[in-house]
Order: sequence, then C-alpha cells, then structure tokens
Amino acid sequence: MKRRTFLQASLGLGAAVTAHRVSAVTEANPSSGALVWQQRPLLGFGSSLSLQVAHQDQALGKLALESAVADIRHVEAQMSLFNPNSALSQLNRQGFLLQPHPDLLKILTASKSISEKSHGAFDVTVQPLWSAFSKAHGLGRLPSPEAVADARRRTGWQFVELSPQRIRFTQPHMAITLNGIAQGFAADLVKAHWHAMGIEHALINTGEWASMGRPPTPGDWHLGIADPRDEKRMIKTMAMHGRCVASSSDSQTYFSPDLANHHIFNPHTGYSPTEIASVTVAADSCTLADALTKVMFVAGMAPAMALAKDWSVEVLVVDKAGQWRATPGFDV
Repeated sequence: MKRRTFLQASLGLGAAVTAHRVSAVTEANPSSGALVWQQRPLLGFGSSLSLQVAHQDQALGKLALESAVADIRHVEAQMSLFNPNSALSQLNRQGFLLQPHPDLLKILTASKSISEKSHGAFDVTVQPLWSAFSKAHGLGRLPSPEAVADARRRTGWQFVELSPQRIRFTQPHMAITLNGIAQGFAADLVKAHWHAMGIEHALINTGEWASMGRPPTPGDWHLGIADPRDEKRMIKTMAMHGRCVASSSDSQTYFSPDLANHHIFNPHTGYSPTEIASVTVAADSCTLADALTKVMFVAGMAPAMALAKDWSVEVLVVDKAGQWRATPGFDV
C-alpha cells in the first residue's frame, strides 16, 4: 500500500513543479506595496503538504502561515484515524460522542448531504470495509466474500445520528473514516481564515488544492494532472480560476498489485469500482471536490460527465486503460 501525489502546481504557464518546491519571494519593503511571498512545507494527513501566501505585510503573511498550520493540526485532532485520541477515534470506539466540536459536526452534516444526493455513492461509514481489506492484506490475501458481506452490514450513512449535543451510531460495530473528505475540509478552513485575515493571493495544498488570487508570476495558478500510472507524466494542465481541486487514484493506496482493490469502495458492493484509475474534480468547495472524487469513481466515466453538470463541477476521469475524458471547464 502506498500514497502518491497526482496534482502538481505550476506558476503561470511554466513547467509543472511540486508546490512545496516553489520559492518565489518578492524581495521588497512592505511599505512599498509589493507582495512578499512566503511558504511553509509540512507533513500532515500522512502526506507532504505545502502553503504559500503573499501580503504586503510580511508579518501578517507569517501569521497566516502559522494560522494555517494550526488549522491543519486542528482538523487532524478532530478527524484523524491515526490518532487514537482524536474525536473521530473516540466516536468509533464508543459508538457515540458527546458535545462534538462544531467542525466535526459540520463535516459529518456535509457528508450526510452528499451521501443522500449521491444515493450512497459517498459514505463515510465504509471504515469496516477498509478494516476488512487492511487486515486481510496484512495476511497476504484479500478478504473472503463473507468478511466483505459482514463489513457491509456494519455500514450505512443513514445510521449516523447528528446533533450539537451528540453524534451516535444507531447500528452496532460501525466506524467512520473521514479520509475521503477531511483534507478538502482543511483546505476550505484555511482559505476562509486567510480571507478573513485579508490574504488575497495564496496557494493551499492540504492534499487537495485551493487557490486565491494570482501566483508570483503573471497569469493564473495552474495544476498539472498526472497520469495515474506515471506521476512524472502530466496528461493535462488546468487553470485554477480560484477553484478548489481534488484528485483520487487507485494507485494511492491499494490492496492488490493489479490495483483492482484499493482504498475507494463502492458502498453498494463492498468492493472497489472496476472502471476508473483516477478522478480529478474542480469545484468552489474543496470539501465537495474531495468527496465527489469518490462519487465519480463509483459512477464510472460516462456517468461522471453527466454528474458533473448535476453538481456544477468540472471533472477529469482516467480509466484503467489510460483513456481519459474531461468536462469543458478543464480546458485552459
């Protein structure tokens, strides 16, 4: 199993580079009105993240970077499965959580809404499926059909009760994963806080991407979308236009060498979708873009094109054979 990065940032129309290696800083006195670019690489969500921000006041830019790191750590503290003391880990152990943080309640409410509209294609309660495949993988095999069926009986977004006072599973032995939406939520949180601080130009990489304003060089922020079978080869470049962009691939985390079994599950079958290798979604919300990559994976290539219109987003889908299709908004 492994995790890889499939979206790369480029400045203006330049060559694609990984965002944490961009080092464009305007050497100028803040009083002159010139933007001072600063950046912060960090680890989070099990991946390499990066933050870039510009402001005439260098001290404010530094404060913005510190605020963003705090936002990311806050999301991890609430939503990480790797931290046994996180609020989510407590919920999964107990089957309930009293007085949940408003952000945890907010992301679960958004997840439930997306689940309902997608007819269950997105479902945060698939953690029992992940556990079944991960346990079998550790033994060098895939889970039995009986194990998958048992895990499916312990899933269902309808069985999560939400209120400001309590989050509760209404069926036994359930568990939630927010790995398919929390990184997008973190990007939205950082962007909202930066906007409130007066930051107008920035690039946020929490594993999903959000842009603000312009990059250090003329033009728009651009992202290169990598071939899911060769991350060094870009299959398309897109202008961000202030949007959020999320991507999921069957080769990010997988349970079988042929990539037929991976971290994205069709909640209706308990197995991974069979047609798609990667999905990239551009939307106004990173939370939505992150979640919809799973919806489009489950849907398949042709239905994803139609669903993009229903959700008012842009989509690029690559199938297992390497063929790809994109909605018109991906054109630069």
